Parts: sequence; structure tokens; C-alpha cells
Amino acid sequence: MGPNRRQLVTALAWPLIGSVAVPARALEPRTLVFPRDHGAHPELRTEWWYITGHASAGERMFGFQVTFFRTRVDVAQAIQSRFAARQLVFAHAAITDLAGRRLWHDQRIARAGFGIAEAAEDDTRVQLRDWSLRRRADGRYLARLGGEEFAIELDFMPTQPLLLQGEAGLSRKGPDPRQASYYYSQPQLQASGQLRVGEQRFDVTGRGWLDHEWSEELLHPEAVGWDWIGMNLDDGSALTAFRLRRADGSTVWDGGSFRAAGGVARAFAAGQTRFTPRESWTSPASGARYPVRWQIECPAGRFEVRALMPTQELDSRASTGAVYWEGLSELLDAHGSHMGLGYLEMTGYAQPLRLN
Repeated sequence: MGPNRRQLVTALAWPLIGSVAVPARALEPRTLVFPRDHGAHPELRTEWWYITGHASAGERMFGFQVTFFRTRVDVAQAIQSRFAARQLVFAHAAITDLAGRRLWHDQRIARAGFGIAEAAEDDTRVQLRDWSLRRRADGRYLARLGGEEFAIELDFMPTQPLLLQGEAGLSRKGPDPRQASYYYSQPQLQASGQLRVGEQRFDVTGRGWLDHEWSEELLHPEAVGWDWIGMNLDDGSALTAFRLRRADGSTVWDGGSFRAAGGVARAFAAGQTRFTPRESWTSPASGARYPVRWQIECPAGRFEVRALMPTQELDSRASTGAVYWEGLSELLDAHGSHMGLGYLEMTGYAQPLRLN
């Protein structure tokens, strides 16, 4: 999509998404059913499929992000036209090149339908023009996202069972029960394939983390954004921690989970997870100040999360309307010893995030 057309779609789409919203309802506890719940849930407002991780070619390490979003446009639901933009699909892709100290990223947006964009309901099969993420019957995920400057062609094989976040997949995101999502993760994915940056192509292997989350309402009115980590530990464990944050930095809500390799996931109750910033970086592009080193205390222990490169800010204003930080990071124990790698996500630092 050319820049003028992309700007037009964005200008039209975001006022529709944000200004005429159906009042949210509290999500009911239910049993997630697969493979159906790997697919899209167009009856709910917001949904995303998200894969991040690290991959190496010899001594050269990369981080990668693949995210597809689906959004219900409430004002278009009653329009009696096959051209009505009832659902929008967005996509973000990024590669962090640690050796080159560079972040490569791109974004796309289109309305669902007409063979241009799709979020299938029967299983994970999300497509936006020639970008796609799909799940095969054997459980393997295939991500194919190409562009002029970089490309991601990765396969992800599950090595562990699904991790249902929250209470059997229902994850609270605020003090009001309406602020919740259905949410599961697939940590410790075995990644393999190719990454291209510029004219260089690399055969890579590594580890990935998948999140699939769908919701009617995520953000409490006081929340301006969130801080989140998904960490694959070297021993096979998986750590999730998050908090919803006010403008003054205080916490509206927090949560997470820990699952030891071969064990059962333990969900963290609200009030049990604490994020304390230890070092910050100011983006020269947006002026936002992001904590790039955190101390995180939770029922699983006390940890340090350290960004492996500070310059991992993504400007997605041409698609989702947000500027956020999303980057490859290291997990350390309380004594500073390496424990694993994963991704740190921080939203709402450049401007308040608005999803509802």
C-alpha cells in the first residue's frame, strides 16, 4: 500500500474505531476449544496473534516480531454494503539486528475481505496481502512476511503444551471485570528458517513465543499503557509478567504466570507483581523515555530484565496509531546471572494508548 493510500485508510479507520463503540460487556469464563480458538473471534472488538523470539546464524543473533491484529469497526456493523469495513486487519513486523545495531520494521493495514486481508475463524490463518501467519494441522506455525528492506520466513514447532493465562484462559486486565481478555501463550517454540536484512540472507534457528489474545475491553480508563514480558528460560521454563500503568507510573493492575519445564502454570494474583525501572533511554524520534532495564518481583522470584539494544522503538502510527517499544531482552536472576531471553513490550510512553 502506498503512503498516500495508507494514510487515507488510517485516517478513515481510527475515528470509526475509537468514536462509536458498543458498550463493553464482561467476558464469561469458558473452556477454550482448539483448534477453533486458534482462529479469529470477530464478535469481540480487539484481537492479536503475536510471535516474538530470538534466532541465530552462527554467532550472529537477531530478534524478531510478527504481529497480526484484527479490529471490529462498530459503526460499520449496521451498514448494508459488501464494501463496509466491518473488520480491519493490521500487521507489524520487525527484526532486531544486534550486530548491526539496527531495527528493521514495517507495517500494513487493510479492511478484511476481497482476498486482500483475512482472519480465519476455524484456525490460525491470518493474511494481509503477501504477509501471513498460519498454523498447520501438526501444530507448526508458519510466518511469511517480506518487504524491500527485510524478510521473515520462519517455522515454529511447539515443544510444550499451550499455556492458558489467567484463570483457565480468562485474564483480568483491570479492577472492572469488563477489563479482561481470553489469552493463551505457546512458549518455547522451536524456530527455524531464514531472515533477510538488506541484501543479506541468513539461515537461522532459535526460540519463539506466541501469544493469542482477544477482548471486548482491555484498558481501564486510568490506564495509559502497559509493560509486559514473555521470557523463554534456558531450562525450559516460561515467565509472563505484566502491568497496566497510569500516567504517573503507578500500577492499575498486574498479573502474569510461571511454568517450570514439564510443570503446571501458576497464575499470579493482582498485586503480586512489581515493576521497578532501573535505567531508561530517551528516543530521539518520539521523545519518549522508556525503561530499558527493569527489576521485576513476582511469586516466581526477583529478576532483572535488560534490553539487548535500546533502540527498539516502533512507530506504527500509519496502522494502529501507536508508538511503542518492543524488543529483544535478557532475563537475569537476582545475582545478575543469565536465565533466558524473550521480549519486553512497553506502550503508552509516547502518548496514551487507546484501544477501546
